[in-house]
Amino acid sequence: MLRDQTPAVLIIEDEEAQRKILGAYLKKRGFRVLEAGSGAEGLGILGRSLPEIVLLDWRLPDEDGLKLIPKIREKSPLTAIVMLTAFATVERAVEAMKLGAYHYLTKPVNLEELVLILERALSELSLRREVASLRKKLAELALPEAEEIVAESPAMKEILRLCVRVAPTEATVLLTGESGTGKEVLAGLIHRLSPRREKPFLKINCAAIPEGLLESELFGHEKGAFTGADRTKPGLFEEAGQGTIFLDEIGELPLSLQAKLLRVLQDGTFRRVGGRQELRTEARVIAATNRDLSAMVREGSFREDLFWRLAVITVHIPPLRERREDILPLARFFLKKYTRKYGKPLKDFSRGALELLLTYDFPGNVRELQNAVERAVILAEGPLITEKDLAFFPQERGDLLDQLFKRPLPEAVELLERKRLSEALRISGGVKTRAAELLGISERVLRYKLEKYGLL
Repeated sequence: MLRDQTPAVLIIEDEEAQRKILGAYLKKRGFRVLEAGSGAEGLGILGRSLPEIVLLDWRLPDEDGLKLIPKIREKSPLTAIVMLTAFATVERAVEAMKLGAYHYLTKPVNLEELVLILERALSELSLRREVASLRKKLAELALPEAEEIVAESPAMKEILRLCVRVAPTEATVLLTGESGTGKEVLAGLIHRLSPRREKPFLKINCAAIPEGLLESELFGHEKGAFTGADRTKPGLFEEAGQGTIFLDEIGELPLSLQAKLLRVLQDGTFRRVGGRQELRTEARVIAATNRDLSAMVREGSFREDLFWRLAVITVHIPPLRERREDILPLARFFLKKYTRKYGKPLKDFSRGALELLLTYDFPGNVRELQNAVERAVILAEGPLITEKDLAFFPQERGDLLDQLFKRPLPEAVELLERKRLSEALRISGGVKTRAAELLGISERVLRYKLEKYGLL
């Protein structure tokens, strides 16, 4: 069903004068207005059109507005419903919200307040539609590259939205970030979301192959091109055809090969090692690095022209310590994966293990978390994974332990409390109820200690 660009509001209200006042005001504010004098008429309009918002009167001649909410949501799940009534009670408001109403206003309606509510509802609706579209596209991918993407943090959700926008294009993509952040997984996702999804997705680590062999791997070689070349061998750019080539650790590519790769990106041509014939490729290139290519350009170890060719679209993946909202969902994803793999009936992580997961900095990022959980599943003996099973302790904790034992007891207690309070506030984003829950104390005690140590 095609949508008009102007947001539509359906007013289901039996009083014609009220409908006209609301409708005229909303039209002036840029909304497209649909009107219905009864519940049945409103449902009929919903069958033909999907308005962004429904203004629903509580008392209608043919049906209670409250009973109409589930029917509206069934026909149009994303439509925001704002209840209107002259008889406001807290119980009614709570009941309407439980059934799925977005907001609740009493008559006479404050028109300026109404418009503010509608604008906020439209903003949230736009985000829900975008997320629903993204989930639908990810659900269509029955591959590990899609299954292992867990994104609860705003940063990763934005990265996924960017990947969805970039995937259908022909643009070269440069993925940056520390080792273990998931660059290869995202490269696979971009390929699977692109029109090239049925074509090959070939991967090569530029740091893992010696320079001489790397050139042959990428561009192929002719028979007799070098000692041991007893036959002609096509390279990845030939084998990929119209597919995608993922060049991991592109910062390690030797300068001599950078020039050859630049030529491929500029005009799509290359020669095999020892060959004279110009060959063409239509492969798309996605590159990744954990190094600062801009700094390498300034140092002269990476070609500036190649850098700009690669960085048509740059996607930076933040380290796991900067997107802590993803840690527990990822840990539980890996827990489920490895309990199934090893046939162990583990239920969850203990409180101590959860605290360790949330406070550890993960220098190895998602890869380190995955390895730690797999090891813990293998070693765990009880129904829960414990702190001991995870078996990683950051250096900072060792240093802190040394400091605690070297200080007088009162100073050691103060140091530990300050550290734990600050860490809990950081993890909870400053939400004190959540910080208190993490620390296992009441919010009143938390506030007392924050004031005591000047952390408020």
